[in-house]
Amino acid sequence: MSKQAVDVLFVHGNVFTMGGSGVGAIEDGAIAIRGSEIVAVGRTDELLANYEAPEVIDTSPFAILPGLIDCHVHTPEALLRGVAQDVPDYMERAMAPFSRALTPELWLAGTRLNVIEGLKAGTTTTMDFITPYPGWAEFYDSLGVRAQLTPKINGLAPDAMSTAKGGLYAFDNAKGRRMINAALAFADRWQDEADGRITVMMGPQAPDMLSPELLREIKDHADRRGLRIHMHVAQGDREIRQMEMRYGTRSIPFLEDLGYLDEHLLAVHLTEATDEEVRTLVRHGASMAVCSGCIGLLDGIVPPAALFRSEGGYVGLGTDSASSNNCINLFNEMKLTAVLNKVKAKRPDIIPAWQALRMATIEGAHAIGLGDRIGSLEPGKQADLILIDLQELNLSPVVHAPVRNLVPNLVYSASGHEVDSVMVAGRFLMRGREILTANERGIRVDAQAASEEVMRRVLADPAHRSLSLLDAMKADDL
Repeated sequence: MSKQAVDVLFVHGNVFTMGGSGVGAIEDGAIAIRGSEIVAVGRTDELLANYEAPEVIDTSPFAILPGLIDCHVHTPEALLRGVAQDVPDYMERAMAPFSRALTPELWLAGTRLNVIEGLKAGTTTTMDFITPYPGWAEFYDSLGVRAQLTPKINGLAPDAMSTAKGGLYAFDNAKGRRMINAALAFADRWQDEADGRITVMMGPQAPDMLSPELLREIKDHADRRGLRIHMHVAQGDREIRQMEMRYGTRSIPFLEDLGYLDEHLLAVHLTEATDEEVRTLVRHGASMAVCSGCIGLLDGIVPPAALFRSEGGYVGLGTDSASSNNCINLFNEMKLTAVLNKVKAKRPDIIPAWQALRMATIEGAHAIGLGDRIGSLEPGKQADLILIDLQELNLSPVVHAPVRNLVPNLVYSASGHEVDSVMVAGRFLMRGREILTANERGIRVDAQAASEEVMRRVLADPAHRSLSLLDAMKADDL
């Protein structure tokens, strides 16, 4: 019998397919790829007997995993890495002058830096939640990664948060409607573009930041166009206070009454959600994005990812932003999510390593509505995968019996630098740690220059004199 022709054969790898309910481990595994799709996955001897390819890659030093999925990030804030940590009142006392100085003409430099940073640590799909700007989607397209882009929508009047002084925010429905229209135009242009690599979600920023009228309009548009909703929900005590003052109820019951709680909702953070509210979300089919590094650093809180998952809901991992979390790295999020939930529950068996790995891959894919395309290494799915060098010191030694140690080591020992190669839709974007589709050095240089411009603008703003971290600077603590 003649062999089937494919484009690439990976052979002799430690393959983790994420198929079934576990990690789908195949020792001496192989993957056959034709075009953008996976054709076959199995043992090396089986695939070599049935397939031939012009490129056969020996992956015996590597683990092969599905590409990692970052379910929530604000990429322009890469320019603000490390300027607002370790303080209470993060938004008001640490970030405000920097946020004002981060203007649209500088955003692209931050996006490019963050996406490349994530790619080098194995992220192949990014859920970016920002105000659209020229060049945003185009960069994802040219780089070749997969992106689910969310144009941000809010209906707050200018300086609504700073002028509320403990009262209610002022709404500006005209502004909110302009942002809705911009989001719809963006979706018309980019939904399922780049051979399906780019998809779009609607992004009402949070339930306290839009009037009920606009929230209903957004939901109606999303339902009619078949778009999912990506939204911060119960993300802090400020939000809950606003909801209770304005409506006499909390965020999740309010959204339930508006018809938001369904399988199309990705609820981000849930920091302030009660156990019963978590169960309500899961019962309605919503999914969760947990950003353990961000919420741990900013609030010292562990979001209810373990409960959400144990109730049967899909939980994906997000990095949030380099300004709040400091790194765009899903290995960091896997470890923090597993460890912090163990500490919270005082139980070492909460979120074991294999569950954290599934959250970064197949469960994250289901959470964003792409579980039929990505997240696992199975025939018919897109060939989004990463090769991880198991010869790195922190992943050595490798043992398979009596206990296979690869998955715990990937989650608890890896830092992302072990990712050797990245493929998206059957195309290598990084090989041997070299980015093939962008100028990494140029991106880093541009980001440095853009960040320096931001800092010049902050220094010209008198409000910077009240920054919480200035005392630490004077004490030589930074």
